[in-house]
Amino acid sequence: MNNEVEPIRDATTLGIPKMLILGLQHMFAMFGATILVPILVNTYFEGEGLSIQVTLFFAGVGTLFFHLCSKLKVPAFLGSSFAFLGGFSTVANLDTGIFKDMTMGEKLPYACGGIVVAGLLYLILALVIKLVGVKKVMTFLPPAVTGPIIICIGLSLAPSAVSNASTNWILALIALATIIIFNIWGKGMFKIIPILLGVVISYCAALIMNACGLTNPDGSAILDFTNVASASILGVPQFQICKFNLTAILVMAPIALATMMEHIGDMSAISATVGENLIEDPGLHRTLIGDGLATSFSALFGGPANTTYGENTGVLELSKVYDPRVIRLAAVYAVILSFMPKFAEIIGSLPSAIIGGVSFMLYGMISAIGVRNVVENHVDFTKSRNLIIAAVILVSGLGFANGLTFTIGTTSITLTGLAIAAIAGILLNAVLPGKDYVFGEDPEADANRGLDMNPIPLQRK
Repeated sequence: MNNEVEPIRDATTLGIPKMLILGLQHMFAMFGATILVPILVNTYFEGEGLSIQVTLFFAGVGTLFFHLCSKLKVPAFLGSSFAFLGGFSTVANLDTGIFKDMTMGEKLPYACGGIVVAGLLYLILALVIKLVGVKKVMTFLPPAVTGPIIICIGLSLAPSAVSNASTNWILALIALATIIIFNIWGKGMFKIIPILLGVVISYCAALIMNACGLTNPDGSAILDFTNVASASILGVPQFQICKFNLTAILVMAPIALATMMEHIGDMSAISATVGENLIEDPGLHRTLIGDGLATSFSALFGGPANTTYGENTGVLELSKVYDPRVIRLAAVYAVILSFMPKFAEIIGSLPSAIIGGVSFMLYGMISAIGVRNVVENHVDFTKSRNLIIAAVILVSGLGFANGLTFTIGTTSITLTGLAIAAIAGILLNAVLPGKDYVFGEDPEADANRGLDMNPIPLQRK
């Protein structure tokens, strides 16, 4: 049985109603992780941290701005970045200098000020790429480097999928089984919205189980509507202007090194997924500018840093609908929800087990894209240099689960495991002898990565 689905690059051919549903699917994919960041930050700042409404607003606005910067060509969603959580925690614990007598709520704007600077650092890398050319930059990122990094992006998220699913394995398996069934045996529209169906059907199961008096294995309620009842139907997000302090900047800004490396990995993953040369057109410099400015704009008004979301890349791979307009619909939904606290809380009541079950598929898809990246480009692992590069990247990306923290002066800086993996891979590729890959020399191999320099798309078999 042939289950191959022809990619859909123009979703308007499906009709407006189906496009709206596809956008809803992307919104569900990003929602759990996006609102989790302000929830975690609020624990650091004792309830005086980031606003979920502000976070949703800037996830949507940031995504739309990113699409404008990238000439409306890149199907990426920008959600809250987890890379800055360590920085938020550090700022919350500052108790010297001007921070000595501050409340937690007074410290938050300074953390956001540091993120504004971090976002602006993206512009420096974008300028370098624009001046020297993406071809030279991508020479340092051959498939032996990008493949394992993409694999790490998915596998580094795997523990959170298992952790969420373990809160109620029955719900998680219902969500996962639904996705698999509709993706393999579904017909028509049902085949391209398996994630949404997985969420809806497992949520209905949760409602039934909750009504029957069943609980999670730890005794907690399967569904909790407390926040839904107390939330208002309409409400304006509580924006606040950031503030700047050198100490906070030195805590937050260096994290941009990690997120920029993750951005390059994500762009490679999206390019490989949709089979288009997004690194060359619209260009890596444009996507970096969009990501960086979206991050700075969000933090300027009290929101978190933004980053391209692997969850939505997984949806692209599963649905085979590559039209960026569908992502923009999800962004519009996020903005609308930011003004509707009650509806946001209803979606927020989604059991973490369902998020875990969906994540099993989405995170695994990302890693599978990395494996495909390596296979299609015939990376030769009988060569020691390729084996060494991949080994170090995988161990660094997965081994440094809590990142690597070091101190410069009185400031603690944390590099994420993915940042360490990317830096290690790039350095090893640059210094180890026997480099056998030059970007742009083999258009057919590069085309398999979605990164070819040939302006005329090659015929794919």
